[in-house]
Amino acid sequence: MSIVNAWYRGSIWLWLLWPLSLLYRGLSAVRRRRLQAGRVARPQWPPLVVIGNITVGGTGKTPLVIALVKLLQEQGLRPGIVSRGYGGNADQQAMEVIDTSSVQEVGDEAVLIRRSVSCPMFVDRNRVRAVQALIARHDCDIILSDDGLQHYAMPRQMEIVVLDGARMLGNGLLLPAGPLREPARRLREVDHVILNGAIPANVAALTDTPRSSMQLRPRAWINLRTGDRIALDTLVRAAEEPLHALAGIGNPERFFNSVRELGYDPLCHPFPDHYQYDAQDLRFSEDATVVMTGKDAVKCERFAGPNYWYLAIEAQLEPEFERYFLQRVRELMAITALDTHNTHQ
Repeated sequence: MSIVNAWYRGSIWLWLLWPLSLLYRGLSAVRRRRLQAGRVARPQWPPLVVIGNITVGGTGKTPLVIALVKLLQEQGLRPGIVSRGYGGNADQQAMEVIDTSSVQEVGDEAVLIRRSVSCPMFVDRNRVRAVQALIARHDCDIILSDDGLQHYAMPRQMEIVVLDGARMLGNGLLLPAGPLREPARRLREVDHVILNGAIPANVAALTDTPRSSMQLRPRAWINLRTGDRIALDTLVRAAEEPLHALAGIGNPERFFNSVRELGYDPLCHPFPDHYQYDAQDLRFSEDATVVMTGKDAVKCERFAGPNYWYLAIEAQLEPEFERYFLQRVRELMAITALDTHNTHQ
């Protein structure tokens, strides 16, 4: 966590790692060329949209994927999802995410997505293999890839990058001296940039790619044991102990700030992204009130206390972006249908 904080504070000592960043940049460029050279067109696939980022850590991709799936379903379309399944054991073959899938099998984000939307989803370290399994078993109009921007072996027709509107690109350096997976100029190649939060005034200096904002709106507190929902301002607190807030996400401070904005004064417990909790990590008093993210909740249900709650959120998109996205999807579907028709003639 300390080096992550240093990336976004602009710590001077990180320039000592700059030679390693140059090496990383060169290796990444070679890898990209190699994977793209081996990629072949697959007209039998439905259009594929990648929702990814160029920085390490959480930016809000998963809430955006959920929101886009709901938007597509409202239009009568049949979306499917592929993902890495980070933290799961889908390393040798594609695994379908179903209602009974566990975090140990498919990873925390996949379980969270499945509980939020009902649509076909496969996880695999090899996303091409995940797409092949998805289309072999389900009839999908459109496929969304949760992350995978740098998975260049996977053909895609549209790329959407999500950036944290507050942290942006940090110090602007590549790993390990900074948070960037790819150079900032990669933003000029994608179809759209979504800013999670307010759009900074200097964003135009980074890219002229079309962009819009996304707001993550809290909706309710949901009890880990019972599933009961309560209003945001009615959380029960133990009189003898402070409210405990824990977060094992890419940017824990974002969640802690959300709790504070709801009027609470939490005792904060940050954990690494995708952290696998056990009961010893939550050694609070029996009647302690503990709050967390939905991503944390799917890993803490087994040993949750009676006053353990997670914050249900919803991504609010700009109407202009929703119209653009739906129009682009229909254009891609039409192109794919034409290519498939020509292939079979």
